[in-house]
This record gives sequence, structure tokens and C-alpha cells, in this order.
Amino acid sequence: MKQFLSFIKKEFLHIWRDKRTMFILLGMPVVQIIIFGFALTNEVKNSKIAILDYAKDAASTSLITELDASRYFEIDKNLYSYDEIEAEFKKGKIKLALVIPQQFASDLQHFNKAQVQLIADASDPNTANQLTNYATAVIMDYQKRITNDRKLPYTINTEIRNLYNPQLKGAYNFVPGVMAMVLLLVCTMMTAITIVKEKEMGTMEIMLVSPMKPQMVVIAKAVPYLVLSAVNISSILLLSRFVLDVPINGSLVLLLFESILFILVSLSLGLLISSAAASQQTAMFISLVGMFLPTVMLSGFMFPIENMPLALRIVSNIVPAKWYFTIVKSVMIKGIGLHAIWKETLVLTGMMLFFLTVAIKKFKIRLA
Repeated sequence: MKQFLSFIKKEFLHIWRDKRTMFILLGMPVVQIIIFGFALTNEVKNSKIAILDYAKDAASTSLITELDASRYFEIDKNLYSYDEIEAEFKKGKIKLALVIPQQFASDLQHFNKAQVQLIADASDPNTANQLTNYATAVIMDYQKRITNDRKLPYTINTEIRNLYNPQLKGAYNFVPGVMAMVLLLVCTMMTAITIVKEKEMGTMEIMLVSPMKPQMVVIAKAVPYLVLSAVNISSILLLSRFVLDVPINGSLVLLLFESILFILVSLSLGLLISSAAASQQTAMFISLVGMFLPTVMLSGFMFPIENMPLALRIVSNIVPAKWYFTIVKSVMIKGIGLHAIWKETLVLTGMMLFFLTVAIKKFKIRLA
């Protein structure tokens, strides 16, 4: 254990001497969280919605059919009570719910006006805003169609309610995405490059002749990045809470646990890349192209996954950041517990064990 701690101390000193690397590792999260928190935004289609139809009459059925025919919406579930709505949102399967009151057709016929309610998942404010606008437009089109040439036109008032993020702040969506990007960059790329650098310089073989087992040498090099990533998580959460006013509605302990799990997945990926790369340039290229771009493009952070072709939706399932992004939004923004994110947690755990096992096995073969 004393030798293992000595290796960790050596790696910390090596990182500390490189001031530019330290600035990137600790400064980058602060810059990204501020830039992404106050900027960026994006067409939404094929979004799954739920319907709570108390009326169940010809008018409500016609309105639902019109929504379903739109390219923007796909009716995923028909609900039977108001209490089911938030439960469906917490499952993460729907983005919008339409509530039609019991006297919908009667109100139209007798008072020439009726009201419906749109409830959106505003943890992604851009998507929530677009979906409510699309739904309102479809309802207005329906209203014009049924009015025809009546002297007193029908009026359907739309009440909009945004769950989790009433003010539609963009930071609610970008904070989880930045957390995933920062952890991948710090853990995956830096771990891979550091180990490959030791191989290029010929110092890895020197360390491997020490009494400590080879896999422990590699793990010792990954430990400092685990610590630095934990610091980054802390700084991001503090900035998001006190600068961007993004609340932590769920368990902080659970959020930190899931973040550590994702860090371990990223470190395992870095070790796997280091076992396959022959040079630092190759390790950097694999990390950026193989991990960073999929994180941005296929995690749901910047582009809704449901908009993508089926092939890309399938590929997105092997991107670790997709599962972590879902977890952070669920815990931090929606305030739900482990019972709702156990599947995502299990996927990340499986990925960590798989990547770590393959990385250690390939490392033994490579340096035996």
C-alpha cells in the first residue's frame, strides 16, 4: 500500500508541475458551465406525449387525432387520472401531456369556447417551449377547421404549465451536459494520454519492474484524475447552484454517487484507449473523435435523440454520457430517486466493469 500511495503522489506532482494542464483541468469546467449556462439553443419532432381525455367525445377525439397526425408528436400513452401525469414525466418517456376537460364538446357547443391544458417537462426548456408552441398551433388549426363560417367562432383557450423549470432557463439543460463533457475530457483523454506518454518515453517499463503489480501501477496513474474530477463536479454544482440558480432537487449523495460511477466509467475508457494507442496523438484523436463528439451529438445534450434516425438512436445506447445525462437531469432537476434511474445506473455499472476488464486484459497482453 505504501508503494501504491507513492506512485499516486508521484503522479500528483507530475500533474501539478504542468501548470497549463492544471489550468485546463480545473479552469475548463468553470468556463464551460458559464458559457453554456448563458447561451445555446435548438427543431423538435416525433416527441412522445400523453393524453388525459376526460371528455371522450367526438370533439376531443378529433383534436387528439389532429395532434397524432402532426409530425411533431407521437401519442405514447392514454392516461386515466391527473395523478398519473407527473409519474409519466418522471419515467422520462414523455415530453408533453394534454389534458382535455370533461365538458369539452359541451362548452364548445353552448359557450363557443373551451379550455385545454398543456403540461410540459421543462427540465429541457428549449424543447418544452417548442412543444407547447407546436401543440398550441395544432389546436389553433383545429379551432379554425371546426369554426368554418360560423358568425360566432369557437375559441379554445390553452393553459400551459411547465414542470421542473417554470422560467424555461437554458441552464437546467446545459449543466448536466457540461458535467458529462468535462468528466469525459478530464478522465478519458487525460488518463489515456498520460499512460501512453509513459510508454513513449520508456518510463512505463521502468515502473513495471517495481514490486507492485502492473495493473496497480496503471490504477495509481488514474487515481489523481478521479480526485480532480471530483473537484470539478463540486465546482460545477456550486456554480450552477449559486451563479446560474439551478436547484439540486434530488439527493445530493445520490448525485455524487452517480457522478463517481460515471468518472469510473470514463477512467476505464481512458485505460482501454491507452492499451490500444501507440502514441499520444493517437490517444487524443481516439478520445476526441471516439468519445467527445458522440457525447455532444448522441447524448441528448444538444440534439434530441428522438429526432434521429433509428440507426443513430440504437448507436446512442452505447454512449455512456447518454445514460449519465439522463441520470443527472432526473436527480438534479426532477428530484427523483434511485428507483427511477436504476436501469441507467445498471448500464453504467456494466460499462465500467466491461471497459475495466478489457483494459486490464489488453494491458497484460501488451506489456507481458
